[in-house]
Amino acid sequence: MEFDLIEVIRSRCSVSRADVRLGIGDDAAVLSPPAGHDLAVSTDTLVAGVHFPFAASARDLGWKALAVNLSDLAAMGATPAWALLALTLPDASRDFVAAFADGFAELAAQHGVALVGGDTTRGPLNVGVTVHGFIASGRALRRDGARPGDLVFVTGTLGDAAAGLRCLDRADSRAPELFNAPADTREALVARLNRPLPRVSAGAALRDLASACIDVSDGLLADLGHIAERSGVGIELDAEALPSSSALLALFERDERLVLQAAGGDDYELAFCAAPARATEVQRDLARIGCGATRIGRVVEGERVRLFDRDGSELVFERGGWNHFG
Repeated sequence: MEFDLIEVIRSRCSVSRADVRLGIGDDAAVLSPPAGHDLAVSTDTLVAGVHFPFAASARDLGWKALAVNLSDLAAMGATPAWALLALTLPDASRDFVAAFADGFAELAAQHGVALVGGDTTRGPLNVGVTVHGFIASGRALRRDGARPGDLVFVTGTLGDAAAGLRCLDRADSRAPELFNAPADTREALVARLNRPLPRVSAGAALRDLASACIDVSDGLLADLGHIAERSGVGIELDAEALPSSSALLALFERDERLVLQAAGGDDYELAFCAAPARATEVQRDLARIGCGATRIGRVVEGERVRLFDRDGSELVFERGGWNHFG
């Protein structure tokens, strides 16, 4: 049965690449990185009930499992190439695996990612994906390059995925109100949770523009905190500048919205720093790509990330983002 499931995955995830010398079917893949490039590698594990709702569709889970990893490559400015998949299943459901593989393959095809191997085993549902990408030697975006005076930007909009989770949570204090909201508005937010869009093109465009970059997975404050720590700087953010989607604006009042945007996580947008002289170029290039970039703050001397309200007071939340062991 295990090999039947592997064949289901292999047959659906059939992106062909010349740099894959040997793919699925042997004890290991044989791959050939291009000359003059560094290899960027990232891995993530998604656990049922922690990273995705138990009721999430298999197809959406397949998409998201790859998307969150591609987002890490995007934050490095890397071009995706290969993936490995470790799939743990409570039972050998061919239908589940087929739908999962279709969702995975849909996104893989968009980015030319070849699935080159992995593993299937039995246990509580969780998904591990490892991705590999290429970047010209020495040109990777990093977290440690921010300098005082840099401006801080974010792609897309913030808070939608966390809001989508709220829309699915029947135990939420606002559940009746959210469930009675217009279906297209709710669905737009839930789609951001279930099918995040990795900003691969934006990451590539930022290679020569950004001084530091990270993807927003655990929450804006938490993730920018990694840049602040690695770069030895402080970051000041303007709450009024945080970009909102029309769906978020329609369903959540300002105070709720700010918590979702600053600490909600799961957005998989890129937060990055750039010198003021590059601001016009940044916004022009990312607008051309289609995701846009909003200036939300600045890098200063000091440490940690601080969010300021319109009256200049600092906003402090109970938590700044997701912590697996917090």
